[in-house]
Amino acid sequence: KVCYIYVNVYMNRLLAIIRDVNVYVPLIDHIWKSGMKATIKDVARRAGVSIATVSRAINNVGPLREETRSRIISAIRELNYSPNAMGRGLVTSRTETLGVILPDVHGEFFSELMRGIDQAARARNYHIMISSTHSEKSEIESMLKHMRGGRVDGIIIMSPHVGSLELHGIIPRSLPVVLLNCCAQHALFDTVQINNFGGAYKMVKHLIGHGHERIAIIKGQENNYDALERYRGYRAALEEHGLPILSQLEVTGNFTEESGFAATRLLLNVYPRPTAIFASNDAMAIGAIRALHEAGLAIPEDVAIAGFDDIPMSRYLTPPLSSVHVPIFELGAKAVERLFVSIDAKNKNPKQRILLDVDPIPRESCCHPKG
Repeated sequence: KVCYIYVNVYMNRLLAIIRDVNVYVPLIDHIWKSGMKATIKDVARRAGVSIATVSRAINNVGPLREETRSRIISAIRELNYSPNAMGRGLVTSRTETLGVILPDVHGEFFSELMRGIDQAARARNYHIMISSTHSEKSEIESMLKHMRGGRVDGIIIMSPHVGSLELHGIIPRSLPVVLLNCCAQHALFDTVQINNFGGAYKMVKHLIGHGHERIAIIKGQENNYDALERYRGYRAALEEHGLPILSQLEVTGNFTEESGFAATRLLLNVYPRPTAIFASNDAMAIGAIRALHEAGLAIPEDVAIAGFDDIPMSRYLTPPLSSVHVPIFELGAKAVERLFVSIDAKNKNPKQRILLDVDPIPRESCCHPKG
């Protein structure tokens, strides 16, 4: 009965809002102080604006006078109104969200990369917004338009098909950005990269050290920065050891298992066939292993094989795959750490290029060739 009377008193006072706005302000003060959650209507009334105007301010949509925005921010602070990250962002100038634009989200590499990004973001109580562009520049532009405008505090972009000069023309100057494994011309952005050239060079040198002279390569796409650097490392190792570079031992894939399978079938038609195959990533190496098994060839006795990335699955293959170890988790985490440096400095920090070294991990898929 007491609760019924209490609620009726509140309802009667709420009805008075229609007649006298001066009654409302003390009422919402009481609601706030008593621990009841304020609503967007409370914020609108306190700021003397419409609900739609508060919504526009929270979501950073449409034109809004600075004086009006200031009143809304004051009302939000006074009422402790914060329904989501957007509401908090209006007050703190931060959304506590990071944008992540990747060329793909399929496969173990990207799963491990996203795990590193997510864990580093969570350490600062941030969330991540992930989008896949399928390596299209137009998709990158579309995602940037969607994410900017107050929706994220900074963006990590992995675009091996699009260089930093092209990105510079479509990224707002005030937006903190870290490029991940991109072709970085000039110090336009913070970049975190792996030493693709050095990793490929070391792995091919390892195969040469086992006595292989006819070493084939399954390359990535020709417009892919990672693929080009790994191909460059392959050629440098052969040239340094005086071995011929044969076009018939070079086949292009697209970093998928299917393309590695198809490329290996082509290489097995070359005579004399290669004694070793260097696949530019582990996914293509997995496809190559399947093709060699189907052809009845023993690994590594008939054909040795090596990959790049050292994804977790590589050590459980038959035989376990020799691969260039890439600290994938650390790559993602390092990009987030660098992005927070830019966010905290309001993007006025000196830009850095961080290069992570990589090394071959020898396993049973490599040995000396027969004879």
